[in-house]
Amino acid sequence: MTSNGTLPGEDRFLLVSVSTAGASASTRVRVWRKLRSLGALYVQQSVCLLPDRDATRKQVRRLLASVREDGGTTRCLTITVPDGGERADLVAEFNAERDTEYAEVVARAPALLAELEAETARGRVTYAEVEESEADLERFDRWMAKITDRDYFGAPGRKAAADAVEACRSALEAFEAAAMAADTTDRSAVGPTDGRARTLRIVGEEG
Repeated sequence: MTSNGTLPGEDRFLLVSVSTAGASASTRVRVWRKLRSLGALYVQQSVCLLPDRDATRKQVRRLLASVREDGGTTRCLTITVPDGGERADLVAEFNAERDTEYAEVVARAPALLAELEAETARGRVTYAEVEESEADLERFDRWMAKITDRDYFGAPGRKAAADAVEACRSALEAFEAAAMAADTTDRSAVGPTDGRARTLRIVGEEG
């Protein structure tokens, strides 16, 4: 623990500068997407900050090496922010960006809940609907995983987003249980004898 209450390395940042002037348009897009996926905080055009973490540093180095191979120019400096107030401001900016992303999760989760409620009201509590909603929930899980990976400072909006996804998970579990019960009831309503008799009638009619 350092004097400002952070773990070793947490008071350091990577200052990343990338120029893709000599590279292709696809390189520019790739750089933008990768730095955004890492949670980079842009301080000016083509210059951004990232917390100095082992995994992040490795990914940045690989990215910058590929940019240089494509004809671009890069620089990555490790800097410290000794002023506690300035560091707090930076952390707040990082958290604000993550909170915006978490808020989007919170905003979209009710749609899945509404869909489950609507299908239940229509009497369409089926395995097909379970699979479709399960795919939606998996997308939420992947989305949350990506955001939390770049949530370096524990943004306050994380809990609300996690709660929203868990509410969807609970609703889907209840929906699946209802689908299973309905399916079991439907199958038990048609006994083996009924099934054979129906087959014989059809065969007889075709004959």
